[in-house]
Amino acid sequence: MSIFYDLELKDWFTLSNKQSITLGSNKHPVTMICSAPARSLPLHISPQKEIPLIGILTGRKKDNKVTGNGRLFKELQKEIMKNGGISIVFTPQNINDHSIKGYMYLPIKDKWYSIKCPLPHVVYNRVPFRILEKSDSFFEAYQFFKSKNIPFFNTCFLDKHEFYQVFSEDPYFQKLMPETIKIHEKLPLENFFKKHNQLYLKPSLGSKGKGIYLASLNKDSTINLLGHEELLQYEDFHTFWMNWNSVLLKKSYIAQNAVEPLLYNGKRFDFRILVHYVNNQYKVTGVGIRQSREQNVTTHVPKGGIILPYKQLQSKEHDQFITEVSQRAGKLLSKEIGFFGEFSIDAGISADGRYVVYEINSKPMRFDEQEIERKRLQTLTCLFLDLAGF
Repeated sequence: MSIFYDLELKDWFTLSNKQSITLGSNKHPVTMICSAPARSLPLHISPQKEIPLIGILTGRKKDNKVTGNGRLFKELQKEIMKNGGISIVFTPQNINDHSIKGYMYLPIKDKWYSIKCPLPHVVYNRVPFRILEKSDSFFEAYQFFKSKNIPFFNTCFLDKHEFYQVFSEDPYFQKLMPETIKIHEKLPLENFFKKHNQLYLKPSLGSKGKGIYLASLNKDSTINLLGHEELLQYEDFHTFWMNWNSVLLKKSYIAQNAVEPLLYNGKRFDFRILVHYVNNQYKVTGVGIRQSREQNVTTHVPKGGIILPYKQLQSKEHDQFITEVSQRAGKLLSKEIGFFGEFSIDAGISADGRYVVYEINSKPMRFDEQEIERKRLQTLTCLFLDLAGF
């Protein structure tokens, strides 16, 4: 079946005369016509009475240009169209009572088009910046879709400190979480240093390993601060604090006990676990291994980490942990914060063999492993259709 979007009339049409067709959650009728309009965009999808419309919510930069993970949006549109649906990328500023204005990717032309469409059946939150999620326009959009009973996921970015507060209260996760505090003044951080000697300093709203430091308190009271490309030393905690307090406070840093990691071939490694909500339960979509190479601060690939296949370290014990931690994390997130249909977990193993959960990411970036990313697109599409009632 082919449906068309008329760029001049800003409406949807079909050449089918066998059955009436609707688009969107408010069941906008797709008009039947005899021939395709001259200025129209053709979409070839499987025939059905109701066409699934998936909304992908993103944001705008300061120059008002739409931003976000364009590569992911393109791949999702291809997968959604294979399953008889259409996806629209839009921002909170372009929502009306009965329609949205946004952008549609047309694979056959490899081009984006500005369009108007009915309200979506489901909204996938891919707003790329935390500051945008704090805006009035985002809150109004969230409340609008909630009032229309349109499923909305993932609710928000996860603040590292908020994540620790929620998960450290849970009996299962208590034993998996490195002790963490929010840095807000000098004395508590100094005492935390004395308790653990070695800490990770992380921006609470950071990602991709940016801004992370490994801080060590030495026996002579000096402090070493190891970054991705630098090693700094301070004669005592006071000197360290005087040099760093403005950065630590302004960027809402947390301090986390630096658990000594188990090494593989002399380097630390982490599990990257991708999880989706499938058939009313949380299931593992894929697992990758990230290993540090030139530094031991983080294992993130943009910071010099390397990719290893999970099979290289796979065991029944690891499989069991990964399955259980994924199910429990999904349930806890959705219970305490809001519905998360997708998330990833950064986990590892301590030198004494204990599993450790470092972080959960509510908006995973692309996985470098092609098989995991392919399965991700398929699983997300199935979730969209399920939430939309198809």
